[in-house]
Amino acid sequence: MRRTPKVLASMLLALSLVFSACGSKQSTEPQSSQQPTTQTQQTTEQQPTQQEPATKEKVTIRLATWAGADESAELQQIIDKINAEATDFQIVHEPAPADYYTKIQTMLAGGTAPDLMWLSQEYVVPYASKGALMDLTDRLKNDSRPTANLDDYFPMVLEHAQYEGRIYGLPWIAQPVIVYYNEQLFDDAGLPYPTDDWTWEEFRELAVKLTDKEKGIYGTSFNGWPPVQMFIWQAGGEVISPDLKSSPIDSPEAVQALDFYASIIYNEEVAPSEATINEQGFGEMFKAGKIAMYFGGAADDLDRVEGLRVGHVKVPKGPKDQTNFAWSASTVVNAKTKYPDQAYEALIALTEGIHHWKIVPPRKSLATKEQVIANEPRKEKAADTIVAAAPEMRAYRIIPRHPEWDTIFWEQLQDPLYHGKGTAAELAKQARAALEEVLP
Repeated sequence: MRRTPKVLASMLLALSLVFSACGSKQSTEPQSSQQPTTQTQQTTEQQPTQQEPATKEKVTIRLATWAGADESAELQQIIDKINAEATDFQIVHEPAPADYYTKIQTMLAGGTAPDLMWLSQEYVVPYASKGALMDLTDRLKNDSRPTANLDDYFPMVLEHAQYEGRIYGLPWIAQPVIVYYNEQLFDDAGLPYPTDDWTWEEFRELAVKLTDKEKGIYGTSFNGWPPVQMFIWQAGGEVISPDLKSSPIDSPEAVQALDFYASIIYNEEVAPSEATINEQGFGEMFKAGKIAMYFGGAADDLDRVEGLRVGHVKVPKGPKDQTNFAWSASTVVNAKTKYPDQAYEALIALTEGIHHWKIVPPRKSLATKEQVIANEPRKEKAADTIVAAAPEMRAYRIIPRHPEWDTIFWEQLQDPLYHGKGTAAELAKQARAALEEVLP
């Protein structure tokens, strides 16, 4: 989901705090949707998180996550198994489902941060660029275990954990976006279900036919989610170039995608208005049977609503390809951990365990129908679609000053475009210069 400028501003302040604690110059940064905000704290130089053990007893490796109660209970089962098998460390889980990043950033600033931490895709590069994370590159290169085999990870997911050619985290999840559709609404309209080879044009035509404003039923729903970047990629464009030197959002390909997105969002010919979404809820409207086609993550519970018959299909294909956005996250190691060897071993064991728990594992060898079902039996009907979408998924390309870039992208391009305050071509041309000012 989109973030507001207010939330992003809070993140900028918080990351400045963390990076000053790491002894760096001023800098900044988010998720894509679900990460908490932070507030400025007094900083001090970061100190090691542990004391050297006096004996060969197991050392404690602290793990911070944003997991809630149910998720924590499931994760603890994985941790218990790891701890039973490990000879030189034990993982202690410290979940913080509320104000996660506020707590992480404050602990980093005060020198009390855990050894291992979950970071969503927007955070790894900004933290790594300021020396807060351990460089894992050489350890992984010399590790023959499957979990350490970087060639097995989907490259456009692994990219979010890389900075200047080095690896600073191991992805543990990559949720490709797929389309959930209400089979009953298609049946009522006498329309065939969509297939994996459908296009933007076919998707929009279906959205028009499925919309019945008088009944409060709409073909689809956009509100900044799904991310417009996905459509730009599908058109053959980029928002940040591979060399990180430009933001070509005013290219013909990018403008074509922006125009397409603008033709759907808040347009009651195909989708609910912003006021309707705010009143009834974004995902809630699909669960209530009022949205025919909804873009959601592979692990979402949209297909587990009692009485709702839900089908699954890949996102529609753009002019170039069928790339889909993947929400991704990595586990990272605190650069100041007192136990780098044990923390690395814990990272490998934990990552392997989570790859057999979460969908989709970000590894080619594990992105199979059998593994998806084993990890989440309730996704059996969706498994074929999820597996088909996995090779085409892509996380955001992140830069050290990404939160600033993201704020500009929203405030100067997306928000005015979605509210009819300019054309895609005009707004993109105006925003490009500001975006490129914060590139490396």
